[in-house]
Amino acid sequence: MSDIPMHESGDVRTAWGRITAWLERNDPEAFAALGGPGSPTAIAEAELRMGVELPGEMRQWLLTTDLDAGRQPDGRSCLVALGCGAVIPSGHLLLGLTDIQRVHLSQLGLEETQPSENPDHPFWRREWVPVAAERDGLYGTFLDTLTGTVGTWAEAHGPEEDVYPSLSAFLQETADQLEGASSGDWRGPGRSAGLRELDPRPEDEPIRLWARANGYLVNDRGRIPGPVREAYEASRR
Repeated sequence: MSDIPMHESGDVRTAWGRITAWLERNDPEAFAALGGPGSPTAIAEAELRMGVELPGEMRQWLLTTDLDAGRQPDGRSCLVALGCGAVIPSGHLLLGLTDIQRVHLSQLGLEETQPSENPDHPFWRREWVPVAAERDGLYGTFLDTLTGTVGTWAEAHGPEEDVYPSLSAFLQETADQLEGASSGDWRGPGRSAGLRELDPRPEDEPIRLWARANGYLVNDRGRIPGPVREAYEASRR
């Protein structure tokens, strides 16, 4: 499609390079678990299956690293079966090509079987391709393949478009947040904070154990997502 915007792929490579460099320094296990280079054939097959053509910068990112490369979900997996939980400080899972298709087709199927009340503002559009999500697909971040912008969705209040101007901008902010975390600042660029320890804190271990027993996905170290902590606290009242 000639009208699909082609953003500078170099920006994506730079942003992703910052993210992988942070993981290599601060979370070697997560870095080692990143998938290998993506396959042009697999990307083309995914485009056919989803009925979209991916913008140049997303294609470049997937060719650089497909988080799901060489991996397949088992039959008992949640919707997000292979997502990487060590990248986005908010707690969302960054998606590889397999999970991108799973979430996209699930969201599109829901929109087709349970259409939104306002057809001009549907809950999901075919041209939206997820890039990050929580494991049940109830909320996450998507790329609009027609405009190149990045938005968010949540089951409770629907989508918000144009949150980021591009995929590279989303990944650059993710890198900013990670690099801020390495110096104790989880709140993004341009703000200062005291040093924060990223190793596991003993007081968080009961929350992690409870979360896993109740179907939440949490990392072994780093920040526990706010919704998980709130659910744990509510369970103890």
